[in-house]
Amino acid sequence: VQLQAFGGGLVQAGDSLRLSCAASGRTSFSHYAIGWFRQSPGKEREWVLCIGNSGRAFYSDSVRGRFSVSRDRAKNTVNLQMNNLEPEDTAVYYCAANRLGFCRPTGTTADFDSWGQGTLVTVSS
Repeated sequence: VQLQAFGGGLVQAGDSLRLSCAASGRTSFSHYAIGWFRQSPGKEREWVLCIGNSGRAFYSDSVRGRFSVSRDRAKNTVNLQMNNLEPEDTAVYYCAANRLGFCRPTGTTADFDSWGQGTLVTVSS
């Protein structure tokens, strides 16, 4: 499945932003687990969260309570709502698909089969 993340932009600290992940064409990814990762310059790609095909989600400690993820099955998207953004959240955000359909409580890049192009989120202080 080919994915595309979009919705990034420049915001101020404390603001909110919503990212979306969509599958290209008419591909349905409702049975996939979808993970979100982020990568800042000079750092490794970091797991942010994952939502399974059941809707159960797991979050990293750094975003729990501020970020939430949901599936919009009608629009065939997975949405990442980011609230109370901090400058440390500045990164390129990527979505990825796991064909097994479930998430581990702490994910790694190796868990995911397909990756989309990222979208840049910049949070100014």
